[in-house]
Amino acid sequence: MSLADIESFRQRQAELGQFLTPAPLADFMASMFGPLPSHVRLLDAGAGAGALTAAFVARCTGAKDHPVKSIEAVVYERDERILDDLDWTLTGCARSCELAGIGFQVDVRREDFIEAAADELSGSLFSRKTVLFDAAIVNPPYRKIRNESSERKTLRRAGIETVNLYSGFVGLILKLLKPGGQLVAITPRSFCNGPYYQPFRQQLVTSAGMQRIHVFESRTAAFRKDAVLQENVVFHAIKAAKWPAEVIVSSCSGQAGDPVIERRISAEDVVHPCDKSHFIHIPTAPAPRGAGGRLGQLTARLADIGLEVSTGRVVAYRNREWLRSGPGPNAVPLIHPCHFGQPNVGWPGKAGRKPVAIVANDQTRRWLIPAGIYVLTKRFTSKEQPRRLVTSLLDPKLVPASWFGIENHVNYIHQAGAGLDRLLAQGLHAWLGSTQVDQYFREFSGHTQVNAADLRSLFYPDRNALVGLGQTVLSGEMSQPAIDSLVEEILHAG
Repeated sequence: MSLADIESFRQRQAELGQFLTPAPLADFMASMFGPLPSHVRLLDAGAGAGALTAAFVARCTGAKDHPVKSIEAVVYERDERILDDLDWTLTGCARSCELAGIGFQVDVRREDFIEAAADELSGSLFSRKTVLFDAAIVNPPYRKIRNESSERKTLRRAGIETVNLYSGFVGLILKLLKPGGQLVAITPRSFCNGPYYQPFRQQLVTSAGMQRIHVFESRTAAFRKDAVLQENVVFHAIKAAKWPAEVIVSSCSGQAGDPVIERRISAEDVVHPCDKSHFIHIPTAPAPRGAGGRLGQLTARLADIGLEVSTGRVVAYRNREWLRSGPGPNAVPLIHPCHFGQPNVGWPGKAGRKPVAIVANDQTRRWLIPAGIYVLTKRFTSKEQPRRLVTSLLDPKLVPASWFGIENHVNYIHQAGAGLDRLLAQGLHAWLGSTQVDQYFREFSGHTQVNAADLRSLFYPDRNALVGLGQTVLSGEMSQPAIDSLVEEILHAG
C-alpha cells in the first residue's frame, strides 16, 4: 500500500469501527494461549491484514511443549482494499508452517462475519454446516448498533442481545468454540459494567471461564496510530461452565519493552457471586487495606437505603431561551461540573461562558428540582484523573434558591425527587469521596462516564451507618486520610 492508500484505508476502518492490530500487540495476544491440541482449528473473525493469525502461527511454530501438528485457519475480512495484504500475510504463514513441519490450511471468507455466523448458528437453509473451533483470536470492530439496525436483528436471530459490534462478535465466537476452546480478544472495557451490556456479561460469565485479563495504564496505549481513546482490555477465556479459582490480572504501560505486572485474584473478586448484574472487576492494584473485597460483600444498594440517583435534566441546546449568564429576576441557579467544590458547590463561581442560571416558569419547571440538600457527582471523568468519583454537596443554605437546575453533565442523588437529610447527605458524600470507594469504582468502570446506573449498582452501608458517618464528618474538618479511616471502620464492622 502507498501512504495515501494507508490513510484512505485507516479512514475506512474508522468508519467501520475497525482498527489494525499493531504487531507487538498481536504477539502479546497470541502469547496468552494455553496448551493447544495437536490439530487446531482457528477462527480470526476480523482479520484485517492478518496480524493476529500471523502472531498465532508464530506462537505455534515456536512452541516446544505440546507441539501443534496442523492449523486450519478460517479468517473473515470483507474490505476489498486490504485483501492483497491479507493474502501476502497468509502466504508467509504457510511458509513458516512448512519450515516448522506444521500443516497449514486457510479459508479466507470475504463476507460479513455477523451475517455468516448468525446463519450458521440459527440453521439457515443456505448456511454452512457449523464446525466448531479450538481457538479464536480477535480484534473486533467497535461501533454502537441501534435497536432496530440490521446487525441487532441478525444477532438476535443467533440468540445474542447486545449494543455494540465488538460484544456481538465475541458473543458469536463463544457460541462457535468447542467446549474447552480458547478465546483471546482485545475489546473496549465498557462491557464490564452498566445495564446495556448485562445480557452479554451473563453469556460471557456463564459460558466461559476467564483465565486472564490485561489492562493498559493509558487509554491510548493499544492503538496509538489510530488515536483510539477507548480503554481497552485483552482477555483470555476458555469455553467452560466453571471459572478457575483465580484469574490473572496484568497491566503495563503499553510502551514496547516495559514490564508487565501480574497479580492473581480470586475469581469471586472479579465477579462477585451475589451480583446479579455480573459486573466484572479488574483490580490492577491492591485496594487500600483490602477494602475492595469487603466493599463487594456489602449488600445495600441506593434503593435499599431509600435513595435514587438521576441525571441532570437541563440540556443547554433544548433550553437556550431560558438560560441566563447570571442571577436575575425569576432565574434560579443552574449547576455545572465547574461549580463543584469540596465539600460544597460554589455558585455562581467562575463558569466562563456557561450560563449559570435558568428561568423558573411553567415551561421549565419539569426540568428543575426543589430546594434541598443533594449529593452531586460528575458524569464524565477519566482514569488519568486523580479521582473517578468526583462529588460535591449542593446546600440551599450556601446557594439560596427555591429551585435548582442541574445540568446534564451532573448526576444528583435524591429521595423521592426531593433533598436529603443533612446527616445522611454528609455521610453519603464522605462515603463516595473515600479512597476505598474510588478504587473499587475503578475496578469495573473503564469508560469516561460515571452513569447513574453505576451509582445505583455500587454497594453502600446501611442508612444508619451513613448517618453516623455524616455526624462524625460534621463534627469537624476532615482530611482524606481521616475519611478513609472512618470508612475502614465501617467496612470492618460490616
